[in-house]
Amino acid sequence: MTESRMADLDGLRMHYLIDGAGPLLVLLHGWPQTSHCWRHLIPALAAHFTVVAPDLRGYGHTDKPATGYDKRTMAADVRALARSLGHDRVLLAGHDRGARVAHRYALDHPGEVDRLVVMDIIPTREMWRRYDMTTGLAAGTWHWTFHLQPDLPERLAGQDVRGYLGYFFDKWTVQRSRLEVDEYVRAFERPGALRAGFEDYRASFPYDAEHDDADWEAGRRLELPVLALWGAAGLPSRVPVLDIWRDYALDVRGAEIPDCGHFLAEEQPDAVLAHLRDFLLPRD
Repeated sequence: MTESRMADLDGLRMHYLIDGAGPLLVLLHGWPQTSHCWRHLIPALAAHFTVVAPDLRGYGHTDKPATGYDKRTMAADVRALARSLGHDRVLLAGHDRGARVAHRYALDHPGEVDRLVVMDIIPTREMWRRYDMTTGLAAGTWHWTFHLQPDLPERLAGQDVRGYLGYFFDKWTVQRSRLEVDEYVRAFERPGALRAGFEDYRASFPYDAEHDDADWEAGRRLELPVLALWGAAGLPSRVPVLDIWRDYALDVRGAEIPDCGHFLAEEQPDAVLAHLRDFLLPRD
């Protein structure tokens, strides 16, 4: 049975869901969501793993400090949670912003991550390199540059949280009725939640960019197996997802999820579950 718990990680109180027993599988949500987005997958995966789905720093029931939204710090939060549960090796699966945290975790601690799943993203460095109208990434991700602005997103989106988040849940989905939008609206109406989500994006410059460029210039690539999944109607479908990831990792496989937008785990949970089982479970 899935339990809701809190962990005190050197002053950061992190909320997480936990179920099952076995190797640790950590599921990391994106924006504008929380750990709730994994609700369809946790029970089935818990038959094989200790499944942990935290609310990332600034999200859901986790604390919302003013700083620490660079992906290195957010990955360190997740690592501290894993260590607090007695695990020094993990399997990671992340969606959207959570996939960026998972990517950073695997880069910073390569000997501790056995397999990595990234859902509906290409590497952050590639997003900025390909941010133009010819690929469609600029038109599809205008919110990245909007969220970088100080104070303004909070002022405007704070006037109508449901309307602002609802725009993305509508535009980014195929199976809209499968998302529990009210749950996420309540989460982002909590004090500090909007600001924290925008700080996640604001950390792109200079912090995340500096870390990503340093890795690239040093020739650092992921050596562990990587699975990339994306929705057929998701933004990554406009670019060669696997070819891009193969510049950043040595062992990459992946698949497009049919009849699906951005929110894979909620729009097409059965298809995602099948891919996760095939990738994560040992073969005889």
